[in-house]
Amino acid sequence: MEVYRNNLEKIKKEALGFYIFEEPVFEEGEHPENFIDYECAFAAYHIKKIQPKSILDIGSYRHFILGLLAHFSVTSMDVRPRKCSLPGETILNGDAQKIPLPDNSFDLVLSLCALEHFGLGRYGDALDWQADQKALAEMRRVLKPGGRLIFSTTIHRAQPAIAFNAHRIYTHEMLKSFCKGMICIEEKFYSHGQRSYCSFAAVTNDPKWWDVYLGCWQKK
Repeated sequence: MEVYRNNLEKIKKEALGFYIFEEPVFEEGEHPENFIDYECAFAAYHIKKIQPKSILDIGSYRHFILGLLAHFSVTSMDVRPRKCSLPGETILNGDAQKIPLPDNSFDLVLSLCALEHFGLGRYGDALDWQADQKALAEMRRVLKPGGRLIFSTTIHRAQPAIAFNAHRIYTHEMLKSFCKGMICIEEKFYSHGQRSYCSFAAVTNDPKWWDVYLGCWQKK
């Protein structure tokens, strides 16, 4: 910043007609990243491998869906009303535990960092302590045989917890039980402490904190 200040007048003369005013920002070093980058990278890797013809998204990051729409048609479902922003998107408004679609409809069901919020009222939905399990059962129902379920959510190595009304925190055993009868294609874990993928043994055991579970499962 000192170099900038010492050369401000010179910079103004060489700026080719641009008006220059001070708003000091200095962001040297590594490019910032967090758990969302890892969730989206995991999903993108598997979607590219699968090349699904039909996709249902349940509550994933909006920016990820916008990128997905550049390559695929997507049916997206959210409890909060919103409008279609790009061609190729069909929007359903409602709770994920009652998906108004037939059985065996999609090659891929995607849900990034949403499951843990269902039924806690955070987004205006009704309180339902089993809403997460009902929603995952619905995701499985609308998957075609051989279709893939990709989801991410919160996890720790302590007792299952609810940070009311923000989110739940699951154990690995709970998440595996939700997917019982499906084929596990890949599981990964993200550690906030390590700021990277990690082994399950490195997942936090803090009862009030969480790391991230990422799973890709296939319907038989």
